[in-house]
Amino acid sequence: MTESTPVDWELARTLAYQAGRDAAGGAERIPLAVADGRTLAEPLRTLTDLPAFPTSSIDGWAVRGPGPWRPVGRVLAGGTPPPLTADGDCVEIATGAMVPANATALIRIEDSVTGADGRVSGEPRTVPDWRLPGEEARQGEELFPAGTPVDPAVVGVAATCGYETLSVRSEPRAAMLVFGDELLTAGPPGAGRVRDSLGPQVPGWLRRYGAAVESVQGPVKDTLTAHLDAIRVALDTADLVCTTGGTMHGPVDHLHPALAELDGSYIVNTVAVRPGFPMLLARVPGPDGRSRFLAGLPGNPQSAVIALVTLVAPLLAGLQGRALPPLPSVTAGADVAGRGGFTHLALATLDPTGRTAVPAGHVGSAMLRGLANSHGFVVVRPGTRAAAGDTVPFLPLPLMPGERP
Repeated sequence: MTESTPVDWELARTLAYQAGRDAAGGAERIPLAVADGRTLAEPLRTLTDLPAFPTSSIDGWAVRGPGPWRPVGRVLAGGTPPPLTADGDCVEIATGAMVPANATALIRIEDSVTGADGRVSGEPRTVPDWRLPGEEARQGEELFPAGTPVDPAVVGVAATCGYETLSVRSEPRAAMLVFGDELLTAGPPGAGRVRDSLGPQVPGWLRRYGAAVESVQGPVKDTLTAHLDAIRVALDTADLVCTTGGTMHGPVDHLHPALAELDGSYIVNTVAVRPGFPMLLARVPGPDGRSRFLAGLPGNPQSAVIALVTLVAPLLAGLQGRALPPLPSVTAGADVAGRGGFTHLALATLDPTGRTAVPAGHVGSAMLRGLANSHGFVVVRPGTRAAAGDTVPFLPLPLMPGERP
């Protein structure tokens, strides 16, 4: 692939994802307490029936046979009650307690009356007030397949099953290099220099896509030697190195020469997408001989984020053994122009229903205001446009690790 043949946007996503799948790391077992945001490396199966024993869902009485019933004890959550041995017997029972063997019904405390003789009368409700073993799942049943993102709900299910640890995919390690002598790292912009906005924000996007950010360095001086030194250091520890700027072929754009010097090979070199056209993804041999990845993000902030969602997000999904998420469909809330032979990723905000996407303002390649007020991108395929009311694909921006949409 060369710079003169930009890759179709959907194909670029697929190539990045497959590269990640082919290089997916191994598994490790970690405690439940730190599993949020990770990815299951093997199916999560039940260790017992769920629930494991008949469980009361009320406070009341567990009775045997017809009433009235003579109280013979009490059952609290966490105990193992003896069986009810005779018709006419009952025990007081608490929510979550194990139902004693031979009980024929449960009666809610509010549906019961205790007579002067101490006997209990009442009527059970039509729907039984206990949970039966296996009602939620049977022993050995697969609850979640390998590749499932772990969120707090998955952690809770695993705990319910009796797990203390989970087998998860290794966490991809990422490093970031910011290129550009024109960048400031403190204070307001001025006198020909601009404030670096990618160094502070890109690590957050990487974490949301499941990577552990090992280091952020920059601005790296605009020389080939400085680029090579910084990339080599980052490759020592990172599975993925993200760089910002230098993806074109200007007088101080040294990324392509650096990749050639490092024996890198392009997976994708430029993508037919607007904004964000000059982006790349390459394999680079690491110091141990194992291939690492380098993602070249454009220097313009919005273009850099589009490169992240186009190439880095699919790569990281593959590296973690996750599926490449399909694009949901939404209704265009207004007309969205096409970009000729390029895919147009148009920043948009979802309405409260999450079904209609309204294009955002302030969406120039160098702007971030529109991005900060958007939920994702309307996808307008090459050679088309979107009219208000059309059903269109939508590429959401990532949530926090483990969060549900």
